[in-house]
Amino acid sequence: MSLAARARELALTFTSWASITGSSGEVEFAAKLLENMIGFDKSWLQKIEGDSFGRSNVVALKRGTSSRTIVLTGHFDVVPITNYGVLQALAFDPLKLLIASIARLKETGENSKALSDFESGDFLPGRGLLDMKAGLAAGLAAIEAYQGEASLLFIAVADEEERSAGARAAASHLREVAQAEGLDIKLIINLDAISDQGDGKAARVVTTGSIGKQLLTAFVVGKETHAGYPLDGVNAAYIAAELVSAFELAPELAETTGTEMAAPPTALSAKDLKQGYNVTTPGTAFVYWNTLQHRRSGAEVLVIAKSLAGAAISKVETRTGRKIRLMEYSELAKLVPADDRGAIMNVVAAQAHLDFPEQSKRVTQGMWARSGLSGPAVVLGFGSIPYPAVALADKILERLILSALRPHGIGHVKYFAGISDMSFFGEASGDLDAVAANTPIWGTSFVMPKSAGYPTINLGPWGRDYHHWLERLHAPYAFEVLPRALLSVIEAVAKAG
Repeated sequence: MSLAARARELALTFTSWASITGSSGEVEFAAKLLENMIGFDKSWLQKIEGDSFGRSNVVALKRGTSSRTIVLTGHFDVVPITNYGVLQALAFDPLKLLIASIARLKETGENSKALSDFESGDFLPGRGLLDMKAGLAAGLAAIEAYQGEASLLFIAVADEEERSAGARAAASHLREVAQAEGLDIKLIINLDAISDQGDGKAARVVTTGSIGKQLLTAFVVGKETHAGYPLDGVNAAYIAAELVSAFELAPELAETTGTEMAAPPTALSAKDLKQGYNVTTPGTAFVYWNTLQHRRSGAEVLVIAKSLAGAAISKVETRTGRKIRLMEYSELAKLVPADDRGAIMNVVAAQAHLDFPEQSKRVTQGMWARSGLSGPAVVLGFGSIPYPAVALADKILERLILSALRPHGIGHVKYFAGISDMSFFGEASGDLDAVAANTPIWGTSFVMPKSAGYPTINLGPWGRDYHHWLERLHAPYAFEVLPRALLSVIEAVAKAG
């Protein structure tokens, strides 16, 4: 079987194994994959410690005559299929879904680009085919075909789509594996997908870094009052509104490297915490923003956030005549006795069904109630797992990789534009001390490993509209070009001095 045919076969097989994040299918995927591994000297399941779903990663080693090792990795979980509507039953069957999607698009006329893509014969639909089972398939096909001296390690991880539990566990496990097996890891290749709405040129690239993410939060405390006497208090919803206005698309938090710009911040949620209707103004509110970084540390993000929040608060103070306290979560937590802090955090962590921002909100609420402080106030912090920005530091290695990929027509950008598991494997920028101190659920709701710190790149398939029912893969690139490109990188790194 040709390399392209093998990559296609694996991709369609993997896609047929439903593995929605948090489902039994995600658990079963790891076991199925392990049973179907061929060409490896050893393979095993790495249980994700403390995982409420009982999920595992898959690790497999193909040992060469050299200890020089290249790692290929990617995630196997996928997002839900509810947005397929009447086509849900076909979401994991790309060939049948292709026919049905063409028929639906012709009937509705809703997306001419998708219809054109499908009719061209170059694109295949299917939940997870693009994001990112075709990448896993290309990686495995390349490993199976490789006959050189290097050792190859394959790691398929769970839960990239929600909390990166798989990659966090794998990052901690990787150094143990390297030491136990005598592996000298020279490069990690993440196999994640890139989207492009054009001709694919912008997505047929290797990225030598990955963007970072901090979920910035603001817990807002006002002073309740009757709506007929608004100046007797301060409306928490109004304070929150000024914060949203100040932060939305703020250029101060949009980091630029060359021609590449990290997307500016945008609010993902802004709600007052009032329950039910009455004519009392909201006493509290909670807002959180998506912020992306290239090099900035959490401490730098917080400094900029405090400046933006200060400007928003000044507007409220001018209009209301009230002084508003601005503080970091770490300052608030220090006002609460250690035993009380631990109790509040543990009670919230036990509510595993809540998402991390909600858990962070509840911990902050508990700390505020126990602090003895009174509003109005704004407490800034972070509300979820941080994704450190990573970048390849070794410029000689970078030039070697780019040279190996040039014959395949593959370009280069510095940063993978969406957050990725590279954050846990790569060479992270900045420390996380300020993030740890200002994340209410740090160490209880999640454990953050040290970044593994290996040279890491992303080289995966491309397509369009992932997470949408029209998620589709550019098949010729994924099956014909990508496996050969991966082999070129592996061979170049294996032979490097």
